Amino acid sequence: MAKKKLSFEESLSRLEIITQQIEQGKVGLEESIDRYEEGMGLVKQCRDMLSKAEMRIQKLHEKADGSLSTTTFKTSKEN
Repeated sequence: MAKKKLSFEESLSRLEIITQQIEQGKVGLEESIDRYEEGMGLVKQCRDMLSKAEMRIQKLHEKADGSLSTTTFKTSKEN
């Protein structure tokens, strides 16, 4: 059975739960390793979603004549 892909917010929430459980010692060593592995998968998924969202973001600029133009979003690293 295929796992449902979580939304960004659901993934972050799950990561918080995993982190708390591991930090508080609520799970044993083997389960901690399994949860860590799950967490790393969620981190990758979140990074992928953020990367895709970043590519979609565009700034709107108003021209002198009042019309709008779009430019590609630039990250702070690119500025």
